[in-house]
Amino acid sequence: MTISTDTSVAAGAPLARSRTSGSGTGSDFARLSRRVSAAGLLERRPGYYTVRLGLVIALLAAGWGAFLALGDTWWQLAVAAFLALMFGQTALLAHDLAHRQVFGSARRSEVWGRLFGNLGIGMSYGWWMNKHTRHHANPNHEELDPDVSPDILVWSTEQARNSRGVARLIGGHQALLFFPLLTLEGFNLHVSSVRALRSPSMKKRLLEGALLFLHLAAYASALLLVLSPGKAVAFLAVHQCLFGVYLGCTFAPNHKGMPTLTGDERPDFLRRQVLTSRNVRGGLLTDVMLGGLNYQIEHHLFPSMPTPHLRRAQVIVRQYCAEIGVPYHETGLVRSYREALAHMHRVGEPIRRRRKHS
Repeated sequence: MTISTDTSVAAGAPLARSRTSGSGTGSDFARLSRRVSAAGLLERRPGYYTVRLGLVIALLAAGWGAFLALGDTWWQLAVAAFLALMFGQTALLAHDLAHRQVFGSARRSEVWGRLFGNLGIGMSYGWWMNKHTRHHANPNHEELDPDVSPDILVWSTEQARNSRGVARLIGGHQALLFFPLLTLEGFNLHVSSVRALRSPSMKKRLLEGALLFLHLAAYASALLLVLSPGKAVAFLAVHQCLFGVYLGCTFAPNHKGMPTLTGDERPDFLRRQVLTSRNVRGGLLTDVMLGGLNYQIEHHLFPSMPTPHLRRAQVIVRQYCAEIGVPYHETGLVRSYREALAHMHRVGEPIRRRRKHS
């Protein structure tokens, strides 16, 4: 196992600890899990999710209702911004459904997940769930986590040294380009979702494709029937760009700039999740806007834990990590972006050096 040194978080020693350190009462994670379970934090919250599902559906419907009522006017750009926010909230709900935080039944989770993902916002539930499951199994592992595989951006100096194509072109200045690039993330989700329909591993491809193309057809028809061509293009740009920025700002603080792993061996489950994740401090507004993902450590340890329980679980997890000597990283929202961007700039150094000497 190789631990990247491209981060300010000292993680080497804890990652090397035994899987079953302590007394003979099971692994470190098993003991933590018993504490969390005893506190009732793994129980479902049907009332919370009934209200949350209802609110998101109502606000999404209100946004499209306002779109139809306003007609061909530049005020529609305000509606586009509002719908970008609601698309983000819908995506966060699809995330909770994929983790079975809402329903215990896999079938019900899939049905609602496809309704919110494919039909609601044009994002393939099956594609995203496959990608996100691999991320949870191996967070920040450069060979196994699709979220840190080198594509347009690089996440370690080794990736920077071996970069090709677009990654080599922009990698030296990727920190400056990160937020501008997020404006393309909404479009990328749609393109990746359509491309995933060709994958043999995609389950229920006909259903996924039918719901996905129904969303895209309805979306395009609404814009072209209600708005003039110029306003339709402006609405599309504002809506999808802000949607991408919102999603990126929701997920970027969680792992970017935290230790990355390489190689065949992995640390034990608890350390693999805690040491590669970052929590974000904040109040109710932060919880709502980030959909509970600001408690990233607790979410990675207990993915099926309902969102409203994460804040309470944090107290238990943070205390337990202190007891067993595992660093627990938490910071403010602005600082989390600064750490992520500083890391991206630092790992791009080999590309900048290569250009300087070429």
